[in-house]
Amino acid sequence: MQDAQEFAKEYFVAAIAPDRERYFTLFDDDVVVHDDGRSHQGLTAVRRWRAEVPPVRYDLHDVTGTAAACTAVAEVSGDFPGSPVALRFAFERNTQGKITLLDITP
Repeated sequence: MQDAQEFAKEYFVAAIAPDRERYFTLFDDDVVVHDDGRSHQGLTAVRRWRAEVPPVRYDLHDVTGTAAACTAVAEVSGDFPGSPVALRFAFERNTQGKITLLDITP
């Protein structure tokens, strides 16, 4: 399993990659994502959530934690109210390295 720093970099690269499947391969089928006051459970729900996210850029500032549970802080900018904004991405991953929980908060 990648260490926290490598994983966070991969996550943000995959999040803006033209190949959307690259992003979704990072998630476990039973993943739970909390973002903007809403919860999305399961990969199908995550796909719907991600389709609603406007195109953005990420500037990764800090990564702490372990390979299994880490937190990344990134500045997110794009065409949305309040841009740019610093967000905290808290990840939990299983032994296969797949994201099982993602909590995004200001």
